[in-house]
Amino acid sequence: MKTIVFIRQKLKSAKSVFLYAVLMALLVFALKWMQWKYLIVDHSVDIYVGLIAVFFTLLGIWVASQLTKPKIETVVVEKQVYVVSPESFVLNEVELAKLNLTTREYEVLQQLSKGLSNAEIGEQLFLSLSTVKTHVSNLLFKMDVKNRTQAIEKAKRLRLTP
Repeated sequence: MKTIVFIRQKLKSAKSVFLYAVLMALLVFALKWMQWKYLIVDHSVDIYVGLIAVFFTLLGIWVASQLTKPKIETVVVEKQVYVVSPESFVLNEVELAKLNLTTREYEVLQQLSKGLSNAEIGEQLFLSLSTVKTHVSNLLFKMDVKNRTQAIEKAKRLRLTP
């Protein structure tokens, strides 16, 4: 029985200690809030300027990232390619004459249509690499194309190569 009374007394004293601690915490909170309020009032212009600076810095970073982002657009082009079977190949002399190709340029075009590189064409035709490059450049100019693939496609379409 004495132990129960003792425990009750300790709980009552613990209640008062807990209540005292809560009141002290509320008082500290009120004092800090008042201190913060006066701090904001005293330095309000500095705080507003700082917030505006942070806002415009973030805005500048966002705009810069939007401007430097690569704009990638994928375009799929479907193109009809004319393929003539090898057994029915007949050289179109008229188109060959229109292009005004030299014999060597025509030989280089035939090697291009086989898919050979410049070095391989040079070995096949016994030409230096720079000479092959010159012939390829002349071919592209005379055929009015931009690259080797377009030259081969146009040659096949005009029936200049099998």
